[in-house]
Amino acid sequence: MKPFAHRTLLASVLLLQLLTAALAAAPWHAARQNTSGWQFMTPDERVEHQRLMRSFTTYQECKAYQKKHHTEMSERARRAGAILEASKESGCDKLRARGRLE
Repeated sequence: MKPFAHRTLLASVLLLQLLTAALAAAPWHAARQNTSGWQFMTPDERVEHQRLMRSFTTYQECKAYQKKHHTEMSERARRAGAILEASKESGCDKLRARGRLE
């Protein structure tokens, strides 16, 4: 490999590592891919959901809200003739892993 190509590859790998670390440190945010029932929420409900998720201090509070939210979204899905699939990840688990929840 030519020296310039080698340096460019090395710089790209280092940049990717720094970017990954920066994104991991960013605050959690609600989005279509990580929020159960996103498509059944109004824009204002989405903002409020994100605010609530960030406001919890304990894992138990977060999980209690999350359970209530999932139940409500499942009911909205049922009324719309859809089935709400279970989330693959838990916002509460992610917040706890980042040290945001006790």
